[in-house]
Amino acid sequence: MTLTKAFQAIGLLLIFLTSGSIFGQQIQTDPTLKKILDEYYEEGLILDPISATIIGDNRFNDQLANTISAPYLKKVHDHNVKYKALLAAFNKGKLSSIDKISLAIANDQIEQSLVREKFHLEYMPFDQGFRSLPAAMPSYGSGTGVHPFKTVKDYEDWLKRMRAFSDWADTAIANFNKGLAKGMILPQALVIKMISQMEAHTTTDTAKNIFYGPARNFPVTFTESERSTMRKQYCNAIVNIIAPTYQKLANYLKNDYLPKARTTSGYNSLPNGGAIYQSLIRYYTTTGLSAEEIYQIGLREVERIVRQIDVFKNKVGFTGSTTVFFEFIRTDKQFFPFKKEEQVLDSFRALLPRIEPNLKALFNIVPKSSFEVRAIEKFKASSSADNYQPGSEDGSRPGVFNVRILDPASYNSAGMESLFSHEAIPGHHFQVSLQMENTFLPKVRRYARFPVFSEGWGLYAESLGEELGLYQDPYQRVAALRNEIWRAARLVVDAGLHTGKMTREEAIRYLVDNVGLEERIAVSETERYMADPGQALAYKIGELQIKELRAKYVKMLGDKFSIRNFHDAVLSGGAMPLNLFKIYMDEWAKRQ
Repeated sequence: MTLTKAFQAIGLLLIFLTSGSIFGQQIQTDPTLKKILDEYYEEGLILDPISATIIGDNRFNDQLANTISAPYLKKVHDHNVKYKALLAAFNKGKLSSIDKISLAIANDQIEQSLVREKFHLEYMPFDQGFRSLPAAMPSYGSGTGVHPFKTVKDYEDWLKRMRAFSDWADTAIANFNKGLAKGMILPQALVIKMISQMEAHTTTDTAKNIFYGPARNFPVTFTESERSTMRKQYCNAIVNIIAPTYQKLANYLKNDYLPKARTTSGYNSLPNGGAIYQSLIRYYTTTGLSAEEIYQIGLREVERIVRQIDVFKNKVGFTGSTTVFFEFIRTDKQFFPFKKEEQVLDSFRALLPRIEPNLKALFNIVPKSSFEVRAIEKFKASSSADNYQPGSEDGSRPGVFNVRILDPASYNSAGMESLFSHEAIPGHHFQVSLQMENTFLPKVRRYARFPVFSEGWGLYAESLGEELGLYQDPYQRVAALRNEIWRAARLVVDAGLHTGKMTREEAIRYLVDNVGLEERIAVSETERYMADPGQALAYKIGELQIKELRAKYVKMLGDKFSIRNFHDAVLSGGAMPLNLFKIYMDEWAKRQ
């Protein structure tokens, strides 16, 4: 599915008003700073070849860095120390506003990396989340993921990565043992899920192993000799590398690690856990907010959104409590129209033609990158969330909205419109693609990832539903509010778990009672927060900042305020920490 060419043309004309300028502001860059930032970015890709592949840079596709090994971590440390010193030499007072932000973004990335390395999170090297390498490898190598399978070299590159994964797994086991000795230990509930994940890839039957996917679907350009060679090599890699490696991880987790895994839920039970969690709050929100402040913001937001839901509850004539209302939306048969997976995907795909005419009223710019909707692979759907996978820089790979479908017949249609707005358009697909396509920004900014910005934009995009022509069904609007209360509840649950205010069971119950989640979803979500502390905070904190600035500029600019120009400004600067975002947007407002 692609955006219309006409709409693309409008966007490409208006993103930059004149050559060498952004929104009429002349670009002035320090060539020495640009050179150092480019070198910092380039060396970062060499250290992280998977990230290079994800953005479509295929130079390092035969490499899989052992990112949890001591030698690798030393290289990262030295890289950060080197560029921290080089960037410190610049006089900020002599830099343009654009360069100041670029410098500050690089400095923030470096500083956060140096802070996190002190806590040795590599002693808990992976978990059940989709960001963990053992969970991500099958997607990368399935033939439909980020690693390309178009040439013989692509196939050979992935063989090298599969071989390197075995070394990574050995390091993971060694690191888990170090963590056991130091008290850096995962919760039992997560380890149980990890064991089943590992066991899913232990089969040597190529018909059932996802890693054989590329050998089942060769490009038409391959000769029969090339196909035969690759089939043999992929069979050999599965039988002798992949299956034994996953079996080794499963056996270790089941027999050695699980009996010693902790029964507590939060990071507060880890050595120096309070400081670790505060550093993760800083990383994910880019703010100095404390865990208690986050917790209280969450409580206030939950209360505010409940009042809004009550208005719509009365509008549709529902007389029961909010909890019963949530139960109705979660279980009534009218919200379960699907029988096949493709029907769910087609319903999402049908939303773009509906909103496209209204996008023009809200945005001057749209991405060039194409876009698709796909289902998350079955082997990891139970422990994954709906997500967006960026396209490649050269446009050869589309951006993908990955939908979590466990069973089409039990897929609830309420909330599909807000979910599409968040993960797809105008949410992550717009934000990530426009940032990547903005060649006026240095690469360190074009590919910067600040969750509070990207997830904040995603949640803000949900609030644009009515302006996009969505939420005409009041139940879709209520579902959108339920999604928002879910994000607010995350502040309560994440902070509650990792400060000891809540146990796993209490967090699950809070999500069921206050968000109306089905219990199995509440379990999956709670365990996600347990595994990745702080990540769930990014959505609400970022959204609140964007909404606050929009309200501020509407009041300040009056008739001069343009919602299209506001959105263009937000997206054209790229992801950045919130303190820099406020400075950047205030400068934009002054130019209006």
